[in-house]
Formats: sequence, structure tokens, C-alpha cells
Amino acid sequence: MTTLEPPVAAKRAPARPAAKRDRRSWTGWGFIGPFVAVFALVFLAPIGYSIYLSLFRDQLIGGTSFVGLDNYTAALKDDQFWDSLTRVSLFLVIQVPIMLGIALLIALALDSGRLYGRDFFRIAIFLPYAVPAVVATLMWGFMYGTKYGLVGDINSAFDVTLPDPLSSDLVLASIGNIVTWEFIGYNMLIFYSALRVIPNALYEAAELDGAGQIRVITAIKLPAIRGALVIATIFSIIGSFQLFNEPAILRPLARNAITTDFTPNFYTYSLSFNGQQHNYSAAVAIIMGLITMVIAYVVQLRGMRKGA
Repeated sequence: MTTLEPPVAAKRAPARPAAKRDRRSWTGWGFIGPFVAVFALVFLAPIGYSIYLSLFRDQLIGGTSFVGLDNYTAALKDDQFWDSLTRVSLFLVIQVPIMLGIALLIALALDSGRLYGRDFFRIAIFLPYAVPAVVATLMWGFMYGTKYGLVGDINSAFDVTLPDPLSSDLVLASIGNIVTWEFIGYNMLIFYSALRVIPNALYEAAELDGAGQIRVITAIKLPAIRGALVIATIFSIIGSFQLFNEPAILRPLARNAITTDFTPNFYTYSLSFNGQQHNYSAAVAIIMGLITMVIAYVVQLRGMRKGA
């Protein structure tokens, strides 16, 4: 009677030398090391230094002293800060939907294939984004002028009195017009690029079902570019809270309408470079960064949620 021999154990692969494993791990760090170094230098280090500054205060007696969260407490009670935040929030709520809506309509028109001279219009609409913000603001500031600008020339030529675009009541809308003119082409390109990668099979299926253009837009195109819509919205929210160039450049033309606390960024700049309150301005900047981050994160969660 024969007995069954136990199965031969599977041979294990020879252990990889420790030196070779270490060399491979360092190879990975070699690829990402330059990015990590630059990221830490230009992003993490400034944020860390700003947080460090915000915990101190320059005093006439005793010099710089540690005050903890006192600067943050003072900022949350600062009426100028809240006024500037309210103003920029109003700007965001009105200007961003208008800008993104126009950019989306243009992208849909370009993607429809029914627009004559599509390539020309695409380049022409994107061109304002290539104009530096300083140049664009100076150009529009000249046109807004009631004495030596386009508005003033129209008043003189037709003997009318147009509202002053740089008055206290209209200056925020005038800045919104400049920002919209600058960034419609940028957002249009994001939407148009997303529309161009939608599979043709979806359009063919919609055509077989007899769907019209409106139905194709609502059932195929808009759901397919939802990610692009969310990204453009987040970028626009961040840009609105960072509003600085336009009011800073227009201020010499409208000093009574644009104050040093017109936007949070402008207020932070004025505190730091005009008021020499570096520590307090750092606290205001950190608070604005947190507010922007929270709002952008909430928009991302809601925008990318299934069924939204």
C-alpha cells in the first residue's frame, strides 16, 4: 500500500535586497522632490509665516509681543472687515452667475456647429483674457470717465447726462463689468473644451429618440460638463474673494467711492503697507483664506454630489 507524500511547499521568491528597496524608494522621492520643495517654499512657508505673524503685535512699549488669538478676535469685531466682506460677497452673488451664464451660452453656441465663423468668435471672445488686468482696468477706467473719457464725450456730443460709472452707487457694478469682460473667454474655453469630449454616440442616440436641441442640452450636455461647471464656479469664487487689482487701479479715479477697505484684500494691503499693521493684516488674510476655503469646499461637495 502506497502512502501519499505531502505536497511540496511553494517556493518563496528570494527576498529583495534591502539596499535595492531603499534605492527604489529614494528614486520615487527624487521625482517628486523638486515639486515638494517648490510647494513648501512658495505655498506652505508663506502660510506658516503669516500664521506666525498673526500671533504677535507691535507695541509702542515693549516692542513685538505674543498676543495669541487677539488679532483674530479684533478682526472678527472689525466693522471695516465685515463691510468689505459683505461688499465682495454681493459682488460674487451677482457677477459670478452672470459671467458663467454668458460663458456657458457662448460655449454652447460654439459647440452647436451652427455658428458661422466659429474659430474667429472663439479667439475673439478669449482675447480679453490675454489682456493684463492692469491694462484692462486702465482702459475701462478711461472709458468710464465723465470728464475726459468716453462717457464724458457721449455727454458732450449728445447733450445728455449719463450716470457716472465710478460713483458710489455704480462703482461695484462697473468693476463687475470689467471682471466679466476679462474672464468670459477663460470660462468659455473651459466649458467648450468639456463639451468637445462628449461621446458622439450620445448625440446619435438622442437623434434616434427624436430629442430636440433644448433636450440635448439639458439631458446630455449640461450633465456631462458638470465637473467643468463646478471647477469654473470654484475658480470664480476664489477670484471674487481675491478682488484687488481693479479697485486698487480705479481708486485714483474714484477716491470717494473706492475706499481702502473696499475689498478684504485691499483692506489687508492697506493695513500692511499704509498702516504698518503687519500682524493684524496677517490675521485678516488668514481669516479670508479660511472663509474662501470653506465656501469653495462646500460648493465642490454640492456640485459633485450624485443626483445634484
